[in-house]
Amino acid sequence: MNSSPLGIICHGGAGTIDDKAAYAAGLTEAIDEGYRLLRQSASAMEAVVTAVRMMEDNPLYNAGTGSDLTIDWQTEMDASLMTQEGRFGGVAGIAGVKNPILVAQKVMTETDHLLLCGFGATEFARRMGFEDYNVVTERALARLREVIDHGSKYFHKMNEQRLSDGVPPTPETGEDPLIEKKMGTVGAVARDKHGNLAVATSSGGIVGRMRGRVGDAAILGAGTYAGPGGAVSCTGHGEEIMRRSLARDIVERMTTMPASTAMTLAVAEARRKKLAFGAIGFDARGGICYGHTTPDMAYGYKVAERLFLFTEEKGKPH
Repeated sequence: MNSSPLGIICHGGAGTIDDKAAYAAGLTEAIDEGYRLLRQSASAMEAVVTAVRMMEDNPLYNAGTGSDLTIDWQTEMDASLMTQEGRFGGVAGIAGVKNPILVAQKVMTETDHLLLCGFGATEFARRMGFEDYNVVTERALARLREVIDHGSKYFHKMNEQRLSDGVPPTPETGEDPLIEKKMGTVGAVARDKHGNLAVATSSGGIVGRMRGRVGDAAILGAGTYAGPGGAVSCTGHGEEIMRRSLARDIVERMTTMPASTAMTLAVAEARRKKLAFGAIGFDARGGICYGHTTPDMAYGYKVAERLFLFTEEKGKPH
């Protein structure tokens, strides 16, 4: 457990990461800027929103500019943020904006609602002054083509589900390496000098998903949660993260145990259930934690002026 009065931890998604150096460089920029703001007495919420916005702007990550595409070649994004006091704002299936996390912040601060979705979320963004932004990267196009061209098991099952209107399958850890490489989310958790916690999460979704699919990044308690015990951001297979309310589950464990123990237990359970999952967090005492069941998770943190990146060790739960 770390007792530093302030700090920030970020993740760039769980799965299989080929270019670890590039992921680490993007994380470093986001972490350094978030930490700089904390040192200048910014709130935890300001720090996590800034860090996530920077990762949304980086086309390497599956969020914002780098978002993956639906089976219909469209971009739909999810994002949310939450403070330890219970303030929450989110957007789901939003399109045509550069930074979903900034729109989610406006939902929190400018409305009485918690979550806006689809066309309504985009319309709200326009009213708030966010300009149209519909960049589709060559990387996102290539990822969708790869799924289609290689006949991914999950892709075919998705098509079967669309025809039969049944329940989509769960891509378990190791079931489909092609899909596992495509899962990604960005997130940040921070603790400011007053000991207040905040968390933000943003995702471009699973590549080749159905239109209108909402992932865990937008859902309170699933991919994003903060409470008296701590704050957590998750990444991985969104449907199963939602089914188990994993972010809230880990935070609630933090009320009676250190962050590292809470994360170790959550990762062990996820491994037993073959769930592709990763998470980062802080507890209310300043303890930091991270863990994942996938081959890799991009993460890093800065506390007490020390920057740590996932490239420095294997990424065991901590």
